[in-house]
Amino acid sequence: MTYLTTPIYYVNDRPHLGHAYSTIVADAMARYRRVAGDDVWLLTGTDEHGEKIAQAAAKAGVTPQAMADQNSAAFRATWQALGIQYSDYIRTTEERHKKVVQAILQQLWDAGEIYLGKYGGYYCYGCERFYTEKELVDGKCPDHQVAPTYIEEENYFFRMSAFQERLATELRRTPQRILPERYRNEVLSMLGGDALGDLCISRPKTRLSWGIELPFDDRYVAYVWCDALTNYVTALRGLRPDQFDAWWPEAQHMIGKDIVKPHGVFWPTMLMSAGLPLFKGLRVHGYWTRGESKMSKSLGNVIRPLDMKQRFGMDAFRYFLLREMAFGQDATFSEDASTSRPLPGERMVTVQVTSPAICHAPRCDPVGT
Repeated sequence: MTYLTTPIYYVNDRPHLGHAYSTIVADAMARYRRVAGDDVWLLTGTDEHGEKIAQAAAKAGVTPQAMADQNSAAFRATWQALGIQYSDYIRTTEERHKKVVQAILQQLWDAGEIYLGKYGGYYCYGCERFYTEKELVDGKCPDHQVAPTYIEEENYFFRMSAFQERLATELRRTPQRILPERYRNEVLSMLGGDALGDLCISRPKTRLSWGIELPFDDRYVAYVWCDALTNYVTALRGLRPDQFDAWWPEAQHMIGKDIVKPHGVFWPTMLMSAGLPLFKGLRVHGYWTRGESKMSKSLGNVIRPLDMKQRFGMDAFRYFLLREMAFGQDATFSEDASTSRPLPGERMVTVQVTSPAICHAPRCDPVGT
């Protein structure tokens, strides 16, 4: 059995090349495992709560739900157009997800793993998380290249630090859990040395109302990462208990390197606290860059995948993405490279490729399943 997940994507804008890459790699891995005779469950979806979405909706003059509906539909349509064969598509505004998030938070609250406290820190609205001073680069968020806002307020915290050594021991014991190795080492570095600290898991409604209400205090909504990460469990909770117990330990998460900390630290400590097994694998790819910068919506340098499909055809586009990036490293996108990249046995791309088998090259399974 193989349970594969993509990140769930923010709906403050339409999908771009980085989203397409994560999803196409996961789809290629799923196809490979199906051909090998495995039962495969491939999950994708959209992350629809949080400050970025509330701000984008306000700027557009629509409600957050209207923006979420519109852009989630755009992601779904894009994956259909790119031939993504997913098993389930989850939205964090669905009632099934809200119930699971609140149930897990209530469980942690009842167990004394969550407490109320005060905190002040540097908050990046683009990342929707706090940064320490040493994590900033020249006083700016390393991803969004803007100075974060200092925020001080009363919030709820998860006792993440209580699981610091246990998680570090587990990652040293199972080196294949996070690949490539450089990202396992990055997580181990986060867990070593200074105390990890506890995780702020709420936002006061006076600042943000667009989110899932805490089950034990209706003045707050859940921090977007606590909400979003739980989707991987939500998608299987609708199955019978024996099916959940069979599928969940096989979970492999496909992510980009910008979200290593939430997936490599926040998520496994939450799972440990909730008494759930850890995911089987975290598979981390690099950035697509354009020029000197990471490709991202906030920097305004994105490539739209359907534009590329229209120009080069679906199979040629999928093959180019899988072939051009060495998994785990960054890759630079250029249209010249997309037109000159040789296909297997050929000198250069000169015609649209129509064989669906083109996406099953060995490079499609770059990190092992």
